[in-house]
Amino acid sequence: MVTPERERRIIDFCRRLIQTPSVTGKEKDVASLVQQEMVSLGYTETWIDELGNVIGRVAGRGQGPAILFDGHLDTVDVTEPGTWQHPPFQGRLVDGRIYGRGAADMKGALAAMVCAIGFLAQDGVNRGGDLYVTGTVVEEVAEGVALSHILKKIRPAAVVIGEATGLNLNFGQRGRAEIVLETRGRPAHSANPGVGVNAVYKMLPLVEAVRHLELPIDPLLGPAIMELTDIISSPYPGASVVPQRCRATFDRRLLAGEEPDQVLMPLQSIIVAGRLKDPELEAEAMIAPLDITTYTGRALKGLKFAPAWCIDKGHPLVAAAREALVKAGLQPSLATYWFCTNGSGSAGKLEIPTVGFGPGRESQAHVTDEYIEVDELLAAAKGYYSLAGTLSISGL
Repeated sequence: MVTPERERRIIDFCRRLIQTPSVTGKEKDVASLVQQEMVSLGYTETWIDELGNVIGRVAGRGQGPAILFDGHLDTVDVTEPGTWQHPPFQGRLVDGRIYGRGAADMKGALAAMVCAIGFLAQDGVNRGGDLYVTGTVVEEVAEGVALSHILKKIRPAAVVIGEATGLNLNFGQRGRAEIVLETRGRPAHSANPGVGVNAVYKMLPLVEAVRHLELPIDPLLGPAIMELTDIISSPYPGASVVPQRCRATFDRRLLAGEEPDQVLMPLQSIIVAGRLKDPELEAEAMIAPLDITTYTGRALKGLKFAPAWCIDKGHPLVAAAREALVKAGLQPSLATYWFCTNGSGSAGKLEIPTVGFGPGRESQAHVTDEYIEVDELLAAAKGYYSLAGTLSISGL
């Protein structure tokens, strides 16, 4: 698989992906770029679906399971480009690193998997089932939603998520829910607050109680987390007015098996306890609604709840994937993601066996001067090449 020419192609494609901004909801140009690369590499067919996801298929040459490799197209925004030493959309190659927004999360992995599966097709060694590579939209705000849309039409035997693992093999991840806690008061002029009810004051003891919640711990995925991410009153700005509403948003990191009702129950108990102390308290806890529109104009609605997942270390997919990576010259440890990925769709919702493998580290996601190591980028391509060839002829 590895030749100097192919290595240059992977590096060049990674840089071109970075040079094509693709903030969530604006992935059209990068989707087109990915599709063009798939066509150039000789994929059997490529298409862009109604959500704007790009999908490539390399037809198998024999009997075997279909395997899907997924990488998301979108990135978070760059709010202060002037603080970057290496401009975020130039894809600079400096001292063995490629810098830019999305380098680690996750255009490096996407470049490696698109090229690796294409090289496999060119070499004629895909003797098993069909291979798919997907570039999915809106992952940064709705993990698993766009991939689930694809998987309801393409039902592979297994999914490989390309999010950063440091070239290790991940077999699970914590999920993510966005939880809203809202209090309601009664508006009044701030010069005469006694005739009103301040919704912010009603919120403060609830937030303090949330801080002291005892959350579950999973021996593999680690602790659940509930962190306050924003709080805002209404009306805002509140010029000379007692706020009528207050809304606090929490990021809740989920463990395997947790469901929306189960996650909300402790907050509902806090509200009930609060009403015993303050009969005037009006409050509600809910999973935040999902309402986003993709670059194609397709509306996606639901709840901001991306389930956790974890497959058994002894699952045939884990064993076969590890064997494939060792064949590629890697020495992967088994681990789990701490952040949320599109695996929430494949494994968490649809229960399709899923593993994660990719270059870079979670700590590089969303940071200033984000980068990917070239050595890891090229090693990941070798890993994807071997995973595709091995898994597509396995007994999954």
